[in-house]
Amino acid sequence: MRKLLFALTFFSFFVLPVSAQSDPHPDWRARVSAALPLLGHRNWILVVDSAYPLQVSPGIETIDTGAPQTEVLHYVLNAVNRSIHVRPEVFLDAELPYVTDQDAPGASAYRQDLSGILRGLPVQSQLHEKLLATVNTAGQSFHILILKTTQTIPYTSVFLRLNCQYWSDAAESRLRARMAAPAH
Repeated sequence: MRKLLFALTFFSFFVLPVSAQSDPHPDWRARVSAALPLLGHRNWILVVDSAYPLQVSPGIETIDTGAPQTEVLHYVLNAVNRSIHVRPEVFLDAELPYVTDQDAPGASAYRQDLSGILRGLPVQSQLHEKLLATVNTAGQSFHILILKTTQTIPYTSVFLRLNCQYWSDAAESRLRARMAAPAH
């Protein structure tokens, strides 16, 4: 009986905790695929470096991908581009062009890779702190999906604010102008 009790105790202390641990890198691709149909304009998807802070606004969901940033960004942009309802508005940290290879080895190569990945997309730059504040505020009302990567170069986070795919900014401007015009 003692041997059985010892075996059960051993099993419960050493084996169960290992099997009960969650996967440190959940299937982020499946999460993106599941979330994308629910996301719309004013939602955000962020593909961030490994030191990006864990934000606590109620609408913010953070996933540790355990994957390289360029891989995650390619996947997300392809998924968004295949969607029928949203398009990305890209924001980058204004600090990124000033990060040197001397201070952050690989920064120049990353910028070159990023330029190729974002080719054809309009890109806006804002200070990192302003982007953090914008995302924090948006997370009060809208869902924000943050995908942390293994990137270790600072100011490399890519912020994608989703906009309506089937309604352009120009169409919105024309609509607003018609609404502001006096009725005949």
